[in-house]
Amino acid sequence: MTAGKANACVLAAGAMWGTISIFVRHLDGAGLSALQICLIRTFLAWVMTGAFLASVSPGRLSIRLRDSWCFIGTGIISYALFSTCYFMAVAMSQVSVAVMLLYTSPVFVTLLSAVLFHESMTRRKWLALVCTVTGCVLVAGVLQGHLTVPLPALALGLGSGFLYALYSIFGRFALRRYDPLTVTFYTFTFATAAMLPLGHPGYIVEILMGDPSLWLWAMGIAIVCSVLPYFLYTKGLQHMESGKAAIMATIEPFVGSAIGIFFFAEPHGLLKLIGMALILGSVIILNKREKR
Repeated sequence: MTAGKANACVLAAGAMWGTISIFVRHLDGAGLSALQICLIRTFLAWVMTGAFLASVSPGRLSIRLRDSWCFIGTGIISYALFSTCYFMAVAMSQVSVAVMLLYTSPVFVTLLSAVLFHESMTRRKWLALVCTVTGCVLVAGVLQGHLTVPLPALALGLGSGFLYALYSIFGRFALRRYDPLTVTFYTFTFATAAMLPLGHPGYIVEILMGDPSLWLWAMGIAIVCSVLPYFLYTKGLQHMESGKAAIMATIEPFVGSAIGIFFFAEPHGLLKLIGMALILGSVIILNKREKR
């Protein structure tokens, strides 16, 4: 895969993650909690990815037991625990604060990748990192008013950013052994196993059966916000540095903010627009490097 195609995969993944608010609003309105919505998207993604692999390439369903630690990392330590920490941070503070702390993840990925994979820390990468973190702070609206963040919420928010970052780290190790689709499937497998006891699945089934139209939104969030983006991100990660992939994936809050502005008429001040421009600028900075 060429560098351009790898960039396109990661950007497409980030953009798809950015559409999650469209689906969450409908499912949340039906009485489902954030954790239950996360379980729905993970479980259905696991079923669909598994069915696809079983019908097209069943051999890719096989993994070695000694490699399970990779998927415990991507599925439980990263996916499941990051979701739990993030939702708890939202409950204890404000959404804007939780979002800002979550998007410290590119910093963690860049630093960890430099240590573990000896990825270079170029000026261009540092500039992109500063742009994307600053942009996320502005998009989250943290500077628009006085905020008091409880220490537990701060710890959980930073924890969510760190755990979110670990997907790129564990994913890099997993990709040395398996192809992206296998990595994606087992990420969903371990994440579903970890989240199932916490999500009250009986209540979820009751809600979905009560309104059959909700199944369309459930399938949509699984395909658009889990199956496709996780596969595309993992595919792109296979052909680029982890730090670069993490920074480029922050196109997610850009897309999420744009959807909020154009589809849900959410307020947008000058600072938010500047933040969106900075995020987009960080992606352009990294892409220019590839053209040299």
